[in-house]
Amino acid sequence: MNETPTPVPAVGQVWQDNDPRGYGRRVRIVAIDDTHATVELVTTRQVPTLTGSRATAKPGRRTRIRLDRFRPTSTGYRYVTTA
Repeated sequence: MNETPTPVPAVGQVWQDNDPRGYGRRVRIVAIDDTHATVELVTTRQVPTLTGSRATAKPGRRTRIRLDRFRPTSTGYRYVTTA
């Protein structure tokens, strides 16, 4: 197999949420400490409803994610690009 290894999380990288509830949510790493990365939402998150979909979070919103979640598993994140 010719899979590219997952890089170590670093400031400026863009990652995509693999969780099916995330619906393609992409985040950019803006800071890293010992255990967590502070990320900024890059794409608006859409949530499906019975009457369509609606946006719930706007780009620029910041949150913290544990560093061990930056791996391509079903509940983790996959590397997209460096911003």
